[in-house]
Amino acid sequence: MESRVENLSARGAAPRRTSSRSSRASSRPEMVKRALDLTVALLALFFLLPLFLAVAFAIKIDSRGPIFFWQTRRGLNGRPFRILKFRTMTVLEDGGVIEQAKRGDARVTRLGKELRRTSIDELPQLVNVIRGEMSLVGPRPHALAHDEYYGQLIENYSARHSVKPGITGWAQVNGARGETPEVADMRRRVELDLWYADNWTVGLDLRIIATTAIQVVRNPDAF
Repeated sequence: MESRVENLSARGAAPRRTSSRSSRASSRPEMVKRALDLTVALLALFFLLPLFLAVAFAIKIDSRGPIFFWQTRRGLNGRPFRILKFRTMTVLEDGGVIEQAKRGDARVTRLGKELRRTSIDELPQLVNVIRGEMSLVGPRPHALAHDEYYGQLIENYSARHSVKPGITGWAQVNGARGETPEVADMRRRVELDLWYADNWTVGLDLRIIATTAIQVVRNPDAF
């Protein structure tokens, strides 16, 4: 499956969106995806509650500021929503200019480095999944400032919003995660996101969830 994506990228042609995506919104596969999202998110929140409490306590001890970080992102069909994360930085940016996090970023707190390395900072987004704003799997939502910037540079960039954003995605398990210092880095991520939107199945979601879990344990490299 990876080779199919690479071939797509090599041709330089991101798939065009069609109206078929919107017509599938109420289809049985979409209902199954929503049921999977709710079931996994509710169970995860229940079993991870002790971890959430421990992390919240550690954040309050480690640095001044709120436990959670809210930021506006775009969801399905470009609809704005507030994404939830554990706070890992000394800043709470949510405006027209937002600097991407980078390796060795001085804004990241001591505890934040570990939370980001293990992706624990993303776990509160299970709440976004339950609220229907996100899915477990889908294109990662970007800050609005980054959407505006890359939307002017990359063809079909906004087509990422034809499906719900996810906590993890096809791009992330294929190495397109973290900082995008070059436009080409974001272009590859978009191509992978669009491939996912065109080829989504429940089985693919389960594969991505399993691969994400394995990668976090074996080779955590987020920052």
